Amino acid sequence: MTSEATAARTVTLEVFRYHPERDEEPSFQSYEVPYREEWVVLDALNWLKDEVDGTLSYRWSCRMGVCGSCGMMVNGLPRLTCNAFLREFLPGPIRVEPLRGFPVERDMVTVLDDFMGKLTEVKPWIIREQEQPVEEGEYRQTPSQLADFKQFSMCINCMLCYAACPVYEHEEEFIGPAALALAQRYNLDSRDQGNEQRQRLIWSDEGIWDCTFVGECSAVCPKNVDPAGAIQQAKVEATNSFFLSFLPFTPPGMGR
Repeated sequence: MTSEATAARTVTLEVFRYHPERDEEPSFQSYEVPYREEWVVLDALNWLKDEVDGTLSYRWSCRMGVCGSCGMMVNGLPRLTCNAFLREFLPGPIRVEPLRGFPVERDMVTVLDDFMGKLTEVKPWIIREQEQPVEEGEYRQTPSQLADFKQFSMCINCMLCYAACPVYEHEEEFIGPAALALAQRYNLDSRDQGNEQRQRLIWSDEGIWDCTFVGECSAVCPKNVDPAGAIQQAKVEATNSFFLSFLPFTPPGMGR
């Protein structure tokens, strides 16, 4: 195809529009946007906002798949719009909606207060019972110790896993995949001593046991964090701890 023919092409975007303070119901508005081979959905949205409708509202920042801000539903699937090329959805139309399962602030902007509160509750930071003096040096780790949790540390809080999770959409108390994966990330960190502080919440019905292991959270993760795998690891640890509690001693190698 010649560059002239490519420049003349357009693709239809069906964009979710909703102002809760003004609209009784959400609606979709169709726009024709230029098609460019190198454009992603975020490029098309930015073109719309700059050239057609400045009232269009959505989040974005880095355009590099790092910040996690631009997560939206694209043709029914949770995607980072900076990594969803228009060419994937030809001939169109391409339907763009806010992430499923979250209240809508305006258009594609969702309210993330529930997630932020639950994330804080799992204490996603290194907890030490007592800090060693600075002069004693760093808390060193072996490559194997780093490998235990590194995969789960790659989360960018994009919320795609929450939008893909059928449990989170219907169970308000469920902590959710990203928060649980980050809790496991710190529980597996050899420098951390906060496992017991997290257990009551993580091992509760609203924590790992609400997960039905559908696995969609891991399927949509743009960083291959595998939240479903983290949750299953935590379930094994919780089960082992339950049965070990009936023993008069802890077998060597069990527990930290």
